Amino acid sequence: MNNPALGSIQEPARNVPVSAAVEVLVVGGGPAGIMAALAAAEQGRQVALVEGRSFVGGNLALGLPILGFLSQKGRPIITGLPQQLIDRLRAQGAASEHQPCPLHVSLTLVEPEAVKSVAMEMLLERGVQLMLYRQFADAVMDGHRLRGIITESKAGREAILAPVIIDATGDGDVAFRAGVPCEKGDAHGGMQPPTLMFCLAGVDTEKLRRSLADDPQTYRADIIPAEYFARNRQFIVVGLRQRLQQAQADGLTLPTERTILITGLRAGEVWVNMTRVKGVDGTDPQSLSTGEIAARRQIADIQRYLVQYVPGFAQAGLAKVAPFLGLRETRRIRGRYVLTREDILGCRRFDDAVAVASYPVDLHHPSDDDCTLEWCGDCYDLPYRCLVPQQVENLLVAGRCISTTHEAMAAIRVMSTCMATGQAVGCAAGMAVAERIPPSALNVSRLRDELRARGAYLRD
Repeated sequence: MNNPALGSIQEPARNVPVSAAVEVLVVGGGPAGIMAALAAAEQGRQVALVEGRSFVGGNLALGLPILGFLSQKGRPIITGLPQQLIDRLRAQGAASEHQPCPLHVSLTLVEPEAVKSVAMEMLLERGVQLMLYRQFADAVMDGHRLRGIITESKAGREAILAPVIIDATGDGDVAFRAGVPCEKGDAHGGMQPPTLMFCLAGVDTEKLRRSLADDPQTYRADIIPAEYFARNRQFIVVGLRQRLQQAQADGLTLPTERTILITGLRAGEVWVNMTRVKGVDGTDPQSLSTGEIAARRQIADIQRYLVQYVPGFAQAGLAKVAPFLGLRETRRIRGRYVLTREDILGCRRFDDAVAVASYPVDLHHPSDDDCTLEWCGDCYDLPYRCLVPQQVENLLVAGRCISTTHEAMAAIRVMSTCMATGQAVGCAAGMAVAERIPPSALNVSRLRDELRARGAYLRD
């Protein structure tokens, strides 16, 4: 956060060398960015992907399950390139099948380290130029046109130019710097709190599963019936509120009202989604620093709670912690259309739909320790206009920062939907370059046909 009391300094003007010029530039190597780069490369375009970290994968590398590959009626709705990634992972034993889940629609487990290597190889196979260790710093504008971006790295400041650029940062960083109107949080600026995932090893997952199946009154899970645990050996647990309250009464400091556990692919591993830090602004580095410190301090008491109060954890030890906070919400762009909660709950169809989703409105409250879920009963469309920002003609946006309201973002933020929007904008970018037109001028009917031809699911 800037401190006006400290004043400012004047940097001398300087020439910034151009390190690369490509046809499609993707900024951000998370779920949306991976799919965007792959889709643009499938169109035969010269593609570069810029990522500040040493690996691609983003939130796929945090230990989180992928939610929402299936609709609420159990049919596949996230297909094409996202499914190709899952298929490659499954061939290595690094992903599960898509499993229906009463609470989260569907659950797909992935091994984080495998995601990094498999996604990287898929990108390289398709000729994508990976530009890692480069932090996005600024946008290079020519009127309402985005010429390229500025990156910062050990090599200093460099420019990368492209006629079409895709913002897959998750935070709308490129769009914001390019002057696209953006919003953050609810009406009061409150954003959903982030979590820091961690993994415990040495868990007797069979004992945990049987306790939930055989003694549901004691180990009650929110909404998820005991039958789910009776028939599934890989599962997600949400609830155990009474156990958690007892631990809090006994003196443990726990930041959430629900126990959230996800079994891993490896025997004895359970990923824990229970750290919670309110008031974090993911666009402010100092706020992120404070949030990271607080989340890491929460892990010790959460681990004590699980060991002492939850069956199967008596011998559990800390195996690994995610490399960064999992942010649920930061900026949202203002696009040509703003998707609303009512659109989602009404299962709305759009003539310019380029992706379909089914995940519920899963809103983690900015002001307290709970969350609420609202289901639509089937699935809903994501229109292309939500991916096309206002004002900047050659920019596309994918991932959780697309044009939605605060409530709608709580539904579309999951990784399966982010991947679907990534495939859509990557395909659109490739077509726009081929036709020498801005993405906003693209014939969406032709884009929909191309997406279908590439394996994406769209409703008639």
